[in-house]
Amino acid sequence: MSGNTFGTIFRLTTYGESHGPALGGVVDGCPPGVPVSEEILQRDLDRRRPGAGGLTGTARKEPDAVRLLSGVFEGETTGTPIGFVIENTDQRSRDYEAAKTLLRPGHADGTYLAKYGRRDYRGGGRASARETAARVAGGAVAGALLARAGIRVVAYTVELGGIPALPVDVAGAADRPFCAPDPDVIPLWEARAREAMATGDSLGGIVEVVATGVPAGLGEPVFDKLDARLAYALMGVGAVKGVEIGNGFAAARLLGSQNNDPIVHPPVSNNAGGILGGIASGQPVVARAAVKPIPSIAVPQRTMDIDGEPAEIVVGGRHDRSAIPRVVPVLRAMVLLVLADLWLAQKTVA
Repeated sequence: MSGNTFGTIFRLTTYGESHGPALGGVVDGCPPGVPVSEEILQRDLDRRRPGAGGLTGTARKEPDAVRLLSGVFEGETTGTPIGFVIENTDQRSRDYEAAKTLLRPGHADGTYLAKYGRRDYRGGGRASARETAARVAGGAVAGALLARAGIRVVAYTVELGGIPALPVDVAGAADRPFCAPDPDVIPLWEARAREAMATGDSLGGIVEVVATGVPAGLGEPVFDKLDARLAYALMGVGAVKGVEIGNGFAAARLLGSQNNDPIVHPPVSNNAGGILGGIASGQPVVARAAVKPIPSIAVPQRTMDIDGEPAEIVVGGRHDRSAIPRVVPVLRAMVLLVLADLWLAQKTVA
């Protein structure tokens, strides 16, 4: 299986499956002298770990305790590969017995069979969202590197189950249920989540990621545009089905005179999302990701078995009712990885 490494200069390679003994990764290309510790990685992992999703979270309980194996000495990176491992401790593979022979709608069961002729049906194996724990750990290393350059990335939920929220208090979003940027929307989202749970269904949503302190000039003008790299990174998260930068799809409904950002100081708008011609403008970089509803639902669905015979399935096991809020730190991590890679590339050019 290829495609397990992300990045060109700052590279993250991940390994492991949902029901294997452990997950982990290797960060290569990180310069020496960056403050990194298990505590720094754990802080971000705790926001993603199973059991941290609140009302929409899975009943699976994993501590997601990370252990650094290499590349860090006396609290700083050494410039060598940074290896880490996160053990799985609460698997219940018996919950997936039906998936041995039945293809689950909305999952990668059929496509994995088409590609490899076999699959790990226990929680989806490599296709499981559990794999993203390693991305969050790698993103924490990227965040530590970028912090030295004054680059910060925040992420929060701007829509859940079709109910939007305004980013009135982004700073406190990470500590609120659903990573809500507006405290007033939480009761509405809770009611929507309970409605879905009562029927065994799931919810989708939209997450916004904002990077500040990104220096003008970051990114390349043709194939490695900053917005293209961000879209690639965010779409690489399993639940994401759409990405937009700045005004995104709304720009298609505007006139040029409405969508263009006046070139004045200080800026009065950021419709471009901080990127022009694939290169950072110096304004905040703004991206949004559309997250589909979790496909594992306790609702009867039509399907086929592995022999192509019609069947019906109700997906068992312990699952999130929405990827939100646990996907929020994952999307933040992917943006951090992109920015770290392009920042090191820019330093090489300079």
